[in-house]
Amino acid sequence: MAHKTSPYGSSYSRHLPNPPIMCYRSADGSSLHIGLPKMPVNGGELEIVPSGDALAAEVRGVDLSRPLEDSDFAIIEHAFNTHSVLCFRDQDLTPEQLVAYATRYGEPQRLFLNHYAMKEHPEILYVSNIQENGRDIGYADAGIVWHTDMSFEKTPPRATVLHAREIPVTEDGTVLGDTLFASAIKAYDSLSDAMKERLNGLRVVHDAAGRRRKTGTGVSSDNEQHENHDLTVHPVVRRHPYTGEKILYVSSGECEVIEGMADGEAVELIDELAATIIRDEFIHRHKWQMGDVLMWDNCAVQHLAIHDYELPLRRMMWRITVGYTDVYE
Repeated sequence: MAHKTSPYGSSYSRHLPNPPIMCYRSADGSSLHIGLPKMPVNGGELEIVPSGDALAAEVRGVDLSRPLEDSDFAIIEHAFNTHSVLCFRDQDLTPEQLVAYATRYGEPQRLFLNHYAMKEHPEILYVSNIQENGRDIGYADAGIVWHTDMSFEKTPPRATVLHAREIPVTEDGTVLGDTLFASAIKAYDSLSDAMKERLNGLRVVHDAAGRRRKTGTGVSSDNEQHENHDLTVHPVVRRHPYTGEKILYVSSGECEVIEGMADGEAVELIDELAATIIRDEFIHRHKWQMGDVLMWDNCAVQHLAIHDYELPLRRMMWRITVGYTDVYE
């Protein structure tokens, strides 16, 4: 059975992407159980609770402000590779603690819009609609179309980690600003054999400025940065660098050109694949709570931010993207 060592040292099997069933003894050693146990970790019990959707799980019993033992992190990382989106509720992290946790998945990515970075911790980007002196202090229109973070880079990030510091809440207590996630793994698996064969060897151009051109959003200085970014070509179908699963790696927001294909045919195929990824059965909707730490696998999912709020309702997230990944078929 073929195994591959990831850039960060963990091992995976290309043929066994799902977590194994484990045998474990009860705390007093009197009985043997089958399944995933609750594991003691930094003062609580570590529990992985799947969302029931095609992706996502909640990690309970973990205080991310405290260092994790390697064995505990290995369980969480395995859950991340399995469920693609993980949520940790009720966290209150300092920037240092957020960086310490996130960088266990890889080194911080260079920030594209670094003028929205935290001065003391330039790895962290403000995602926010808050303004000072009439200017955005953070990336205000992040995620307004379906996409995967920084796919226009040659080595796009493994993971994005977002920490909720302020969330928009209406007078009646309704929380706004949900985030939707879609499994590009499940989407690929759903394709017909004929479509999978058609996609073999195809390469698509990722354009940093594509979304902004289509939506007409963003401030001029940000748009100029995107327009000046080099185009990047990736395979339409990539392999997950940790599980070996195949993934649809296209988005209609940032992709319009497929190498060697007529423009009209390329756009039609991209739109068809993009629509497949966001079918209802592949979606998980995250409803934010204050203190959430939410992380997602940019190799495996696309996401969409729901912008159903405006000032004076404020939203502030700290974002860090980590891990450089090679994109290959």
